Amino acid sequence: MTTQATATEAPAVDLGREELGSQSGLLPDKRRLARGERARMLLIVNPMATTVSGRLRTLIEHALRGRYEVEAAETECSNHATELSRQAVADEFDVVVAFGGDGTVNEVANGLADSRVALSVLPGGCTNVVCRMLGIPVDVIDATEHLLGLADDLQPRDVDLGSVNGRYFVSSGGVGLDAETTRWVDDHPPLKRRAGPFFFSAAGALSFGRYLRRPARIAIEAGGRRIEGVSAVVQNSDPYTFFNSRPVRLCQGEALQSGTFAMVVLRTVRRRDVPSLSYRLLSARALTGHRQIDSFPSLREARVTALDHDPQALDTFPVQVDGDYIGHFSEAEFRMHPDALRVVA
Repeated sequence: MTTQATATEAPAVDLGREELGSQSGLLPDKRRLARGERARMLLIVNPMATTVSGRLRTLIEHALRGRYEVEAAETECSNHATELSRQAVADEFDVVVAFGGDGTVNEVANGLADSRVALSVLPGGCTNVVCRMLGIPVDVIDATEHLLGLADDLQPRDVDLGSVNGRYFVSSGGVGLDAETTRWVDDHPPLKRRAGPFFFSAAGALSFGRYLRRPARIAIEAGGRRIEGVSAVVQNSDPYTFFNSRPVRLCQGEALQSGTFAMVVLRTVRRRDVPSLSYRLLSARALTGHRQIDSFPSLREARVTALDHDPQALDTFPVQVDGDYIGHFSEAEFRMHPDALRVVA
């Protein structure tokens, strides 16, 4: 099996905060609006997102037009939101609003990274992790009112992005078990829309069962250490995700403006560890104290490679970013990009 390239390219340049601030034209101060001028907004709508409907889009678009100069576009295929966002940068919009789930937010972030155009979010997905991280209400009507209240003074701020093999992520990226789960979820969109977070739980259980039969063996090099395992998750924030309103924590202590990410590695997959792992996840306790978990705090880079010495193991592993499966790889390079994205929230 050969390594697949991601569909979206992003610059793999790891600039520090001081370097970012010194780059001419890179994330400059916000554009000042003239008296009576409205901020230009591109509203990117994912019509396939869990809670998005045509009627809801019309209502929200009409409300936003009361305070912004709004153009709207629907996504038509994978990575279309990235293309639309890059065009928004070229057209000098003030803000691009991702109306969809975390996958839509991820695509928009990849189009806006290292630009002066800000990202904002209207929740339309199942978990809306990035929305919660930014302090945006998870009810779409409340979030719209919140965005209307910011119209006269957007006050964008800069946050960090992680990347894996050149693909940016806002909240998390992972290889192995969680990526296999997201792939299964992505393959069953009607079930995802109907079942919500319970569907993710079922998908996780199914993925765990498949992993018991044939896990991907991986080597992780990070923080001056090398270990082997079967799955790894990188977090640019805490928590990792939510079950309804309950936070699910893998790592602790990371934030969108910390300049580093954290990683947890599952050493092996055993049935007897399922109860204790599940308890820690559902009780909002981090996995870092579990006997099968290795943790790497405060990283700026990490490398994951597939091991081929085990004939029962896969020679590639699945990869996810912000809850979206992006392909199978034999190698994954994780990097931190401080202050790479401008957000309004």
